[in-house]
Amino acid sequence: MPMDMSGLDIAGSVLELIGKTPMVRLPRVDGGLSCPIVAKLETTNPGGSVKDRPAVTMIEAAEAEGLLKPGGTIVEPTSGNTGVGLAIVASQRGYDCIFVMTDKVSEEKVALLRAYGSQVVVCPVAVPPDDPQSYYSTAERIMRETPGAFRPNQYHNPHNPRAHYETTGPEIWEQTKGRITHFVAGAGTGGTITGVGRYLKEQNPDVQIVVADPEGSVYSGGSGRPYLVEGVGEDFWPGTYAPEVVDMTIPISDADSFNMARRVTREEGILIGGSGGTAVAAAYELASGLDSDSLVVVLVPDTGRGYLSKVFDERWMATMGFTRSDGLVVADLLEAAAGDLPDLIYLEPTDSVREAVLTMRKFGVSQLPVAKGEMPVAAAEVVGAVSELWLMNQAYEHEDLLDMQIEDVMQSPLPTIGIGEPVDRAVGMLESAPALLVIDGGRPRTVISRTDVLEYLSPEAL
Repeated sequence: MPMDMSGLDIAGSVLELIGKTPMVRLPRVDGGLSCPIVAKLETTNPGGSVKDRPAVTMIEAAEAEGLLKPGGTIVEPTSGNTGVGLAIVASQRGYDCIFVMTDKVSEEKVALLRAYGSQVVVCPVAVPPDDPQSYYSTAERIMRETPGAFRPNQYHNPHNPRAHYETTGPEIWEQTKGRITHFVAGAGTGGTITGVGRYLKEQNPDVQIVVADPEGSVYSGGSGRPYLVEGVGEDFWPGTYAPEVVDMTIPISDADSFNMARRVTREEGILIGGSGGTAVAAAYELASGLDSDSLVVVLVPDTGRGYLSKVFDERWMATMGFTRSDGLVVADLLEAAAGDLPDLIYLEPTDSVREAVLTMRKFGVSQLPVAKGEMPVAAAEVVGAVSELWLMNQAYEHEDLLDMQIEDVMQSPLPTIGIGEPVDRAVGMLESAPALLVIDGGRPRTVISRTDVLEYLSPEAL
């Protein structure tokens, strides 16, 4: 006979553990400020992120509406966290999952979804949403090809913001006893900021709703060109985002996002991800101009466990130009060569080889990176390189070389080095490479060659 579990403080399933997340002040981050900063820690959800909330709400709604039937398959493009939430619900309800992710997403997130038994398809990030290779287009194709498939479509599903209107917002209001004056959160799908914002505004119209946004995202006036922070910001306007709810948007750089994530982790003992760093950095900027009568609540969407190979990896941070070593670094070389080294010159994949040759002659360089898009180019948009020597060798194989597109003859991308890395490391790398692409704050800045380094290190230069 089964044990009688009634009266015990034990959840019936993992789904009952979603929500009711704690709040904690960030005393070391807000130290010196008149206005306190309080974090809503969505890290304590079973899947480790705020996305558990809309995941269960969207699936329950789909079941009720007959859109998802027993034995069905959940298909969704995701940066990882929504996928985890959906995978948790699927494991309880007996569904299969296929998730589509971009190659910007950390390896840990891909491995995590596969650990739940989900299938993961990885697509390139540096393509527009309507490109057949984009993760939006790929998800649509998989939907068409999979019998019994259901796509929650978190970017346009009204049950996404509803989850936050019914749970996250009321929790924040109750936990702060209605004293909250400002709410700060990132906007990816827009579900959190919309749902929480609507609820809080209904309780007190004076509560300010603030979006913390990566620089370059459409929410802060950008084009959505690739940035390195994951799971926040967008390159299009989701249907789940209600701009009328938002009072202010604060753009935050990748560098400030990552540095704040590391600071919160090390000073507050709370392991948070890059998008959490974006939110806290915006909250700090906001709180710096407020008095002691204000109370800023910032939503921390996920833990840092999914970013150990990036934000919390010293080598990755250095290579992407976010940290600076002691002693002579590449930045010193660039400063000494000011006026001699041009800013980034690059070719687009569709440029002709003829254009490449003319560009090399015009600027007096012998190798050029190949990247997609207009300046400022992001590291993720660099797809290859060409050099004079390479093109000369290719000329023997292709009679019509000058009229060919660069993407048909380009080499692998140049090795990269962070602007704050030691010059000694550049010297070592240049023993096996003719040139290096310098990365500053996650963006390519210029190309340095063996000659550039030798001139810097020569006695005449010293």
